[in-house]
Amino acid sequence: MIGVLAFVFMFAQLFAHHDIGALLANRHFSIASFLLSMSLSASWQIAFGPYVADYSRYLPRSTSPVRTFLAVGLGSVVGAQAAMVFGVFAAALAGHAFAHHEVAYIVSLGASGAVAAMLYFSIAFGKLTVTTLNAYGSFMSMATIVSAFRAKRAISTRHRFLYIIGMVGISTLVALAGRHSFLKEFTAFILFLLAFFTPWSAINLVDFYCFTRSRYDVPALSNPDGRYGRWNAKAIGIYVLGVLVQMPFISTSFYTGPFVDALGGTDISWILGLIVPGVLYYAAMRLTPPVIPERLILPVEQD
Repeated sequence: MIGVLAFVFMFAQLFAHHDIGALLANRHFSIASFLLSMSLSASWQIAFGPYVADYSRYLPRSTSPVRTFLAVGLGSVVGAQAAMVFGVFAAALAGHAFAHHEVAYIVSLGASGAVAAMLYFSIAFGKLTVTTLNAYGSFMSMATIVSAFRAKRAISTRHRFLYIIGMVGISTLVALAGRHSFLKEFTAFILFLLAFFTPWSAINLVDFYCFTRSRYDVPALSNPDGRYGRWNAKAIGIYVLGVLVQMPFISTSFYTGPFVDALGGTDISWILGLIVPGVLYYAAMRLTPPVIPERLILPVEQD
């Protein structure tokens, strides 16, 4: 609630004290900039996927899938796009003054003194909240990996603590390393991660909507000798191919593919990373259909 109130206040100040109409009148369009913004938006939505898995598991079993989808989808899309629109306006107003002083400039748009201090507090509090959610999400990812190989769903409190401290520590080091050019380095980092997120998302979506349709054997996910085995060579191979096919088209500050210049600096890697593995996985599953349970099997149903 603190963050929402601060955001609404900043948006109101932005529109009240600055000529947004003049910014909207600038209709210069660049395909490279457009695809860059689409890439950042896509990476945000894809990265939000683990949150859905981490927290929707606590909903009552009777919760409507449609309501869950709309709540998650609209909440993520509306919230992210509102924040990104605000950031675009702020960056356009600031020009070159925005780089290296992003937070300070946004706060100074319409506040000073005690109000500015409260806004700084809301930003810091929001970072703490998000870091807590991220720490839980990183632990759940590690727990999924570990349990899949050890056939053990429970992880000790000590190991949970070590996982969380380790991931938060690594994240802090990465943030400190890029603090002098945060926006540039963060953008490059997000785009590079997108190359690894996108094929996973494509395979996951095709598998869920075209084949399994929620018919999972949940206990077998933690059994390396069960239905799903230790490795899914088919999916892993397609995933790796999905990552590699993007490399010639990636455009970041620390790596640029050989085909980017021919496309006028446009990064289309995430488009290929979505289409190629999705099509290949669909074709592979049709050629060798897997054995899918007739219904969802939950752990409580084991004998």
